[in-house]
Amino acid sequence: MNQEKPPHSGLGSLVLIAAVLGGGAAAFAYTAGWLSPGCLTPERMIAALTPPSGAPLGHRRNHAKGICFTGTFEANGNGAELSRAKVFVQGQYPALGRFNLGTADPNAVDATVRVRGLGLLITTADGEEWRSAMINPPFFAVSTPQAFHDLLIASGKKDPEAMKAFIQTNPEFGPFAAWARTAPWTGSYAEEPYNSLNSFIFTDARGGDHAVRWSLLPSAQPIPVSQADLETRGPDYLEQEITERVRTAGPLRWTMVTTVADPGDPTADPSKAWPDSRRKMQVGTLIVQRIEPERDGPCRDINFDPTVLPQGIRVSDDPFPAARSSVYRKSYDLRAAEAGDYPRTGTRP
Repeated sequence: MNQEKPPHSGLGSLVLIAAVLGGGAAAFAYTAGWLSPGCLTPERMIAALTPPSGAPLGHRRNHAKGICFTGTFEANGNGAELSRAKVFVQGQYPALGRFNLGTADPNAVDATVRVRGLGLLITTADGEEWRSAMINPPFFAVSTPQAFHDLLIASGKKDPEAMKAFIQTNPEFGPFAAWARTAPWTGSYAEEPYNSLNSFIFTDARGGDHAVRWSLLPSAQPIPVSQADLETRGPDYLEQEITERVRTAGPLRWTMVTTVADPGDPTADPSKAWPDSRRKMQVGTLIVQRIEPERDGPCRDINFDPTVLPQGIRVSDDPFPAARSSVYRKSYDLRAAEAGDYPRTGTRP
């Protein structure tokens, strides 16, 4: 297994970060009428995500490395003020998810990947589903699907001028680059916040609409880890650590907090954070009760499509969810067709 050391700061590290950038916004689509034929398709985006070593057969085309969990979402009832979705009615709902890394390499060394993610599926008693894909940065790297495609292409070139030219053309990349350089690393998935970044529309019982983003905030105290410390850890330390943490300390918790936009706040641009003064509401708690291996595990064949939404939640004018949905479907079809290449440990077909 590759034992390369964590990236250092500077343009080189930003190129690596760009190449493995995830969350949920790592796929784009020819959908929704905002792309012209022949301009940008799921196939082209998947090609841009594919590392030089080739496609990770049988794996997701991005966020290829991860580990499953099961648990519950405990709604406290507050969310019903914003949305008539049944998932916000006070009660407990089954949750299935996946901690993951923003990389196309299923064998990546954990300490080399800057972006960490969480895919989540919450199901209500009548079968409605709320699927989402979140990442730990507080904002996305770029403002449009085309810009993300251009970022992947630029970061894959050996010529350093390509990345410099991209940054000049897309100045919104600056805040993300600063976050990637300076935000502390942690030693656990349990200590990370996870953010939707994309905007969605919540519709309340009276028909009122609210533009919303949400975050999962950890109850575990984040502990910064130095690069020197990271270099001493094994290639799979994140999944090993969270497995042991749940085994010895019990369930882990994240508070779900919704942020409601004011009129005029940008809802179509995930690279723009909303002001801290915006209204926030705690709507429930995600409780991770059991960690399970991804191979033959319950999340292996789940597509965390962010457009699978319950009644009372819909997409906004943000183009990324529909774009991600299209490429997620293509990625799912590819890995399903490559099932024989996936290194399963059990006997499940």
